[in-house]
Amino acid sequence: MIVGAGMAGVQTAVQLREQGWPGAVTLIGAEPHQPYDRPPLSKAVLSGKAEGSAFDVDFTALAIDLRLGHGVTGLRPDAREVDTTGGTVGYDHLVLATGAEPVVLPGGGQVPGVHLLRTLDDAERLRPVLRERQRVVIVGAGWIGAEFATAAREAGCPVTVVEAADQPLAGALPAEVTREMRAWYAECGAELRTGVAVARLHADPGRKVELADGTVLAADAVVVGIGARPATAWLHGSGVELAPDGSVFADARLRTSVPDVYAVGDCASFPSARYGRRLLVHHWDNALHGPRVVAAGIVGDAGKAVDAGPAVYDPVPYFWSEQFGRFVQYVGWHGASDELVWRGDPTSAAWSVCWLRDGALGALLAVGRPRDLAQGRKLIEARTPLDPTLAADPAVPLKKAAL
Repeated sequence: MIVGAGMAGVQTAVQLREQGWPGAVTLIGAEPHQPYDRPPLSKAVLSGKAEGSAFDVDFTALAIDLRLGHGVTGLRPDAREVDTTGGTVGYDHLVLATGAEPVVLPGGGQVPGVHLLRTLDDAERLRPVLRERQRVVIVGAGWIGAEFATAAREAGCPVTVVEAADQPLAGALPAEVTREMRAWYAECGAELRTGVAVARLHADPGRKVELADGTVLAADAVVVGIGARPATAWLHGSGVELAPDGSVFADARLRTSVPDVYAVGDCASFPSARYGRRLLVHHWDNALHGPRVVAAGIVGDAGKAVDAGPAVYDPVPYFWSEQFGRFVQYVGWHGASDELVWRGDPTSAAWSVCWLRDGALGALLAVGRPRDLAQGRKLIEARTPLDPTLAADPAVPLKKAAL
């Protein structure tokens, strides 16, 4: 049984069949919609260029029992049962793929016109905001905030973005990198206010956003994008170990502390030998590739013949974002002590940043330089040392900087 019908859950079901699992496969999803891909929600679906983003998977042909509209409420490992809003379901092997849930502003749920952008229904509710060119205040200058700001400005909406940190993308990248991105907001006509938090939301009279410095912003719609946390609250008391960040504490094979229970995707953290730390990766690429390891473990543990996937999961993380007319990609993982090497002029349309750990490339941010990203990913996977001087020259192919 797989709990969660997002990318990680769907891919686990598909991988089980591709790797030879002959038994029943049940896929349970909380939403009533046919399982769908999330990245298009802030792009084609939001803008009205697409009606949806359902996965191209024939669940019937794969003999996958798809049960939609059933939220999970509890796990009882001793009985090998999961409690759902549609009843109790038993399992032999269980995969936790419940993903992440957005962080909300205190009291925001009680104010009309306050939106999130996480689900298909969220995107559908936000379409009229763009169509009617409403005044928008976006809380949070992270990836989702930047992508929605891009779509809103393209639609002609007046946009103000409020960020409690001093720079955009503060939780993902160092300030010396993200301060160069401030200009992107101004270029597209969006106002960016940093270093100030939202104090409260007012519904009447009118919809207003009051900031901690006393400023009051008028808004027809408020979009909140201040992060996400693993959707694991339902596991409390089940015996499944959770990490301090709320993620399921999985091992290198994505097994949990409970026998025959695996965890994959946004809800799970895993140990990385490559980076010497535990990683929690809330990105599409992680949800796509982790299921191959889970399926190999389940099929292998059952003693079935299998074209097995990798035995352990230790990926080079990757994600991308389209914002303000730029294609932004990041690969790897960096720490505060890693050496930062600029590659190109950050005020130009195309540039990159490399992070070196003990001389080897550990992470790379590429803005409009897809070749750097492709070459950098291979160098990171091979733990290749780089010549910092050559790596800093954007005219030199990154692979030519290898020592």
